Amino acid sequence: MSPTTSQHDVVVIGAGPAGLTAAAALHAAGLDTVCVEARDRTGGRLATTADGLDLGATWFWDGEPRVAALAARLDVALFEQHRAGDAIAQQSAGIQRVTGNPIDVPAYRYRPGAAALTSGLAAQLPDAALPLSTPATGIRRNGGTVEVRTVAGCLNAGQVVPAIPSALATANIDFHGALEPEPARLAEATPVWMGGFVKVVATYRTTFWRAAGLAGAAISWTGPLREIHDMSGPDGSPAALFGFAPAAGPGFATAVTAQLAQLFGQEAAQLEALHVHDWSSERWTSPPGAQHLTDYGLFGHPLYQRPALAGRLHWASTETATSHAGHVEGALLAGEQAAHAVLAAHTAQRAGARPAAGLGRSW
Repeated sequence: MSPTTSQHDVVVIGAGPAGLTAAAALHAAGLDTVCVEARDRTGGRLATTADGLDLGATWFWDGEPRVAALAARLDVALFEQHRAGDAIAQQSAGIQRVTGNPIDVPAYRYRPGAAALTSGLAAQLPDAALPLSTPATGIRRNGGTVEVRTVAGCLNAGQVVPAIPSALATANIDFHGALEPEPARLAEATPVWMGGFVKVVATYRTTFWRAAGLAGAAISWTGPLREIHDMSGPDGSPAALFGFAPAAGPGFATAVTAQLAQLFGQEAAQLEALHVHDWSSERWTSPPGAQHLTDYGLFGHPLYQRPALAGRLHWASTETATSHAGHVEGALLAGEQAAHAVLAAHTAQRAGARPAAGLGRSW
């Protein structure tokens, strides 16, 4: 039996902050838009547990107006990152308490967790326009349209927006040789933000480190966690510390617990829970070999600002953003830019004009 085929104006691939920003804007503009998501949830690298702990993006900072505006529009409550107290430095020679906290900078957190942003954006789309567990497997030109093949069938559209890390797109999606050589090489070489890291969140009964005058911030040259921060709620509940590690091998959880006890005392070994999220092994975040992609100078490359696939493909992920790449702010910017470019191209197509190679660069 041949796969089902449906017709749309735009197909967005990926329901993270970039993809949902683009899809919501295009839907609001009246375009028939479908946003396919490989995971069984929305959010992408915004992943929040049931008790509001962020296993992905956690903060945003002053000077990031899109995030602040989106949080206000969605009525997502914010609070300031806890920074009061001393920090800790861990080296092979020993552990040192550092007066003040030079590790953390002023930042804001989301009271319900970062995924509230993408949940709010997703709510602006009809259920039928946001199929989950539907990875895209192929993209090819189909006359005057683009055919996007998924595990559920084929989608034909005038424009396509890959809103996933570009290296993941070229690894998981068969472009049938239609993607031009330069953007293909760029996409394959661009690092995946957080693609080579593990995020760990440890929860406790109380914020005991604050009572000891510590900020919950630490930096380590020995590991396994290389940096640690306070991730407690606005009133100290849930009480939590989180950190990053470059890898998670055998005995990782035991090593993390031992390190936390070394840094913050034996109370730190009395965990309520330890969440370990290995983004490097996330099938829908990191392609094989992502840890070897290290040229972060490719973020926001000019080629990402130009449509590919003869003017019908528009890149949109935090890695392609012209500013704040790697941040939620960058993802929102990339989604906005893609939506503007799609709308301009759609208008040109309806007028019978071929999309210009540089369309959307001014957005």
